[in-house]
Amino acid sequence: QVQLVESGGGLVQPGGSLRLSCLASGIIFRIHDMGWYRQAPGKQRELVATVTNDGSMGYAASVKGRFTISRDNAKNMVYLQMNSLKPEDTAIYYCKATLRAYDYWGQGTQVTVSS
Repeated sequence: QVQLVESGGGLVQPGGSLRLSCLASGIIFRIHDMGWYRQAPGKQRELVATVTNDGSMGYAASVKGRFTISRDNAKNMVYLQMNSLKPEDTAIYYCKATLRAYDYWGQGTQVTVSS
């Protein structure tokens, strides 16, 4: 079955960095578009960054210039490098794989930015 497993979350001070990882199994990873989303308490889930199967990347305005998405098709992994973290980046971060009308989600990893 399809599994997306996120890791790398944690507690970090404002201005710090974290690198999230997502390992995919049960799918042909290289043909899927991949994305990172986040959901803060009391808010709707929102797009953070995407990388298509041909490597095109996109970012939410709130993270552009601070976050970088990347993928390694040989390892079935997608990453999110987060720099200059702010308290408003605190959320559960989810990995998503998309192929045509099909979406697959991971369980999420908590990121808390606080002093």
